[in-house]
Amino acid sequence: MNLGSGETSTLVGIGEWAISSDPSALLVAPHLGSCLGIAVYDPVNKVAGLVHCLLPLSSADPERAKGHPCMYVDTGIIFILQKLLTLGASKKSLIIKVAGGSAISDSNGYFEIGKRNQTALRKILWKNDLLIAAEDVGGSHPRTVTISVASGRVSVRSEFGEKELKH
Repeated sequence: MNLGSGETSTLVGIGEWAISSDPSALLVAPHLGSCLGIAVYDPVNKVAGLVHCLLPLSSADPERAKGHPCMYVDTGIIFILQKLLTLGASKKSLIIKVAGGSAISDSNGYFEIGKRNQTALRKILWKNDLLIAAEDVGGSHPRTVTISVASGRVSVRSEFGEKELKH
């Protein structure tokens, strides 16, 4: 999708990922409900990644996780971090921003997939000495998250408008 400003958008669907060092690229994870859109940026090396994870733990279906690690938060975040490091990112420079994790179709709070996704992410990041710099999570509304490779700007669009996630 060409946005008219010289930027090209790459859609990141459920269980998918994208990384780029192309300054004209925008990475977009649309329609995040309980899923997490995890944007990772290295401002020094100007490389960005985005992963769209559906469920918290790969132990729910280890066989599926082997072929589709980004379906799960625990394997998806490790996968995208490894890809970014391969592309030249530095772990000490990484900025991580997150959107999603809502309770759209779970109004009774029975499954709490969104909350469980958030918890899984925090645990994995903590074990890897990484922190979340900014987030827009929870609630009961869907979101779309976008990261600009040129600037590292992460924006979240929802029924409440669009806002930048600042750290």
